[in-house]
Amino acid sequence: MVSPEFSHPHSSSPMAKPRNRSFWCLSDGFLVFGSVFLALLLVGSFWSFFTPTPNFESHIIHPSSKLKSSMDCSDSGFGVNLKSDPKDPTFYDDPDMSYSIEKSVKDWDEKRQEWLKHHPSFAAGARERIVLVTGSQPKPCKNPTGDHLLLRFFKNKVDYCRIHGYDIFYNNLLLHQKMGSFWAKLPVVKATMLAHPEAEWIWWVDSDALFTDMEYMLPLERYKNHNLVVHGWPKLIYDSKSWTSLNAGVFLIRNCQWSMDLIKTWSSMGPISKDIEKWGQIQRSTFKDKLFPDSDDQSALIYLLYTEKEKYYDHIYLEGEFYLEGYWVEIIGGYENTTEKYLEIERGAPKLRRRHAEKVSEQYAAFREEFLKEAGNGRGSWRRPLITHFTGCQPCSGDHNQMYGGESCWKGMVKALNFADNQVLRKYGFMHPDLYDSSTVTEVPFDYPVDEGPW
Repeated sequence: MVSPEFSHPHSSSPMAKPRNRSFWCLSDGFLVFGSVFLALLLVGSFWSFFTPTPNFESHIIHPSSKLKSSMDCSDSGFGVNLKSDPKDPTFYDDPDMSYSIEKSVKDWDEKRQEWLKHHPSFAAGARERIVLVTGSQPKPCKNPTGDHLLLRFFKNKVDYCRIHGYDIFYNNLLLHQKMGSFWAKLPVVKATMLAHPEAEWIWWVDSDALFTDMEYMLPLERYKNHNLVVHGWPKLIYDSKSWTSLNAGVFLIRNCQWSMDLIKTWSSMGPISKDIEKWGQIQRSTFKDKLFPDSDDQSALIYLLYTEKEKYYDHIYLEGEFYLEGYWVEIIGGYENTTEKYLEIERGAPKLRRRHAEKVSEQYAAFREEFLKEAGNGRGSWRRPLITHFTGCQPCSGDHNQMYGGESCWKGMVKALNFADNQVLRKYGFMHPDLYDSSTVTEVPFDYPVDEGPW
């Protein structure tokens, strides 16, 4: 604290009277002593910095300090503590707990809640936490360009997850040897639910589906009273009894006991069942437009909705308002028009074409929504489709559906991948000038007037 006499304004005045000699001698003595003391203090400070003083009270921990330590999230950068796993027993310590698709999980909601109680840093935001799951076959692709295409499809999903802060799991093994092909997703989804109790939603996306709106965020509030979200139409299920009334290649499933039970029932119509052939016959007789006799995951889910509507319908949201997954044939021809429409919006809204960090992309997605009210959704819309799904193209095997040529598949995939990639590259200052040419990029111009400013 500074002494009043040294802080008073008149002490520095040129009109102040000189002090007497004895006072200055005394001050000089104190000055020398003070200098020595300050030097010793500095030496001590440096010594204590390089040689920390032992903490003799380290065994005394205040309860609030312990809580603060357990909630310390500074290491992860994502608001959660990734370095703490308390010794309290959880479902992971139960020897009867199994990840296998053939064994049931009981009381899953309670077990999840117990785990979250022991990991409190994950509690905040748990209701909106998503893990995206995808995968492919364990062997190299037969199609010469298949592995490259799958790599780009995977990169696309990684880009989307990075932008929105989602975790992603890519699986390329059969977690159950009998559950191959389209059935392979169910064992992976169940295992992911157990591996990620911190996540409320598991989002399955087929390997041949890609995000073509990198900004769009799922309207989770819309699904708050549902446990499964899938692209589909009730009329096609209950009036037309069509096996294409929904698409099971992309779905969002809540991490809860209801979902565990659904997966068990759903899987029971697949290859692990001794009645697999019978289920194929039942599905074929129920859905007259089903083209092949084998039981498949999509027909099985539709069958459950059709035959047990009271049990399942209220828990399943059939999303038809936007392209949760969209059939590529009706989508890829509109990419150029969509690009021009979005550029037109940005030319009139400087804040949308402002350069910005990738981490704040969601804010600009919210800005853009006010300009997309007239864009519509689904077929005929010029809004970017959330997901373009290349059903029937089979990029790995090359055994595409005979109703369209393979060349249209491969060109369509390249076009869609570059259309999506441009939305990502733009944050890094570049873009593909030609959607059919993946190897060429140009620098994005800094195109809003300086005097107009970013807002």
